[in-house]
Amino acid sequence: MPRNTTEPAAHNAVAASKAELRKGAVDSLGVGIGIFPLGLALGVLVVQAGLPWWLAPALSIGIFAGSVELLLVSMIAASTPLLTIAATVFALNFRHVFYPLSFPIQAVKPGLGRAYSVYAMIDEAYATYVLMPAEKLSSARMLTGQLLMQLYWVSGGLAGVLLASLMPEPLEGFEFALVALFIVMALDAVRSKREIPSVVLAGLSVALATVTFPEAQLLAALGIFTLTLIARYFWPNNRGEQEANNA
Repeated sequence: MPRNTTEPAAHNAVAASKAELRKGAVDSLGVGIGIFPLGLALGVLVVQAGLPWWLAPALSIGIFAGSVELLLVSMIAASTPLLTIAATVFALNFRHVFYPLSFPIQAVKPGLGRAYSVYAMIDEAYATYVLMPAEKLSSARMLTGQLLMQLYWVSGGLAGVLLASLMPEPLEGFEFALVALFIVMALDAVRSKREIPSVVLAGLSVALATVTFPEAQLLAALGIFTLTLIARYFWPNNRGEQEANNA
């Protein structure tokens, strides 16, 4: 009788699929250790800001953008104008426009899976998979990793909501956690002397926006800072071209 090879082939395919799922889970673990506490902070911040508890999972599922969600909580609680919120989110997340240029999205099968992978292309997912050799990537691995990364964030937010509801009194100064996060990120970005001009430009942008546009300081400061950064980028290049032509 001819030997049936269908069952062994199917068994091998299932085993290979499970192995890729395990790899994706391992990929997400290191990221989850950092994401879960941030989700916890988001949940606590939502409750302490007097907003409905469901806003934490709603932001984590609908937006899934890390620090932007923390910022949105503060802006929503302060009744910030929609235009300012939109401009702020655009400025903070503009870097994501360039992620698809190098993110290995082609490893994910076309369809809903690829659409979700694009949606869940957070900084941590990008850093995890962009440098991984192509032969190690698979659709199951990447989707599992990205899905679990979001699960860490959502579960952290729900845990934060529960924690805040059990506290007898709100934590004083906890709302400064977001400010502290951005301060640390800024300090990390300006360790080299070549970035000192950017810090100066940021300070001047805030000062000018405060004086000129007191009703829309944040939006104006972001706009002014963006324009000055563009000017700073092109100015050395133009100066270098002029010096080369003069030589």
